[in-house]
Amino acid sequence: MSLDRFYPIFDHSDWLRRMLPLGVKLVQLRMKDQPLAEVRKQIMVSQQLCRDYGAVFVVNDYWQVAIDAGCDWIHLGQEDLDDADLKAIRNAGLKLGVSTHDDTELERVLAMDPDYVALGPVYPTILKKMKWHQQGLPRVTEWKARVGDTPLVGIGGMSVERAPGVLAAGADIISAVTDITLNADPEARVRDWIEATR
Repeated sequence: MSLDRFYPIFDHSDWLRRMLPLGVKLVQLRMKDQPLAEVRKQIMVSQQLCRDYGAVFVVNDYWQVAIDAGCDWIHLGQEDLDDADLKAIRNAGLKLGVSTHDDTELERVLAMDPDYVALGPVYPTILKKMKWHQQGLPRVTEWKARVGDTPLVGIGGMSVERAPGVLAAGADIISAVTDITLNADPEARVRDWIEATR
């Protein structure tokens, strides 16, 4: 199964309701600091929206809820990996995407045979504080050589203008958050993203 090259991340199903009709085909729901009941509700609503629009739906972090809801994909950060039951995730048939930031993390993740590897931040990001500085395009090229056929997701400081360079450097997929959610016209920005990555 090939994944779309444009991979937006949103924190609420309302975003999916707005963006899926525009042609988004791969999307992640990333909720932080929300009650578990609300997380469950948002995952169920988002999953149904993605099914309705023929999009791949990825749940960030909440692997047990994803299993219970019959989801297809989970994304785990490095901290999430420490607590996740990878055997249960695989037994449930979930595909796995994982964040990486340095060589040690990449080696750890490659041993898990992930379905995609995310590298970040490629550029400086305002989304969250990180101990890692920007990785840069040469690291994207290096990572792609190391992951081989596994899809590589570039994330961190992404914009429509930077997309061609990141893809040329070796990324298979580009993930964007604030370039969309903080834009004055998010729908227009998503259309620009789709045009730039297809």
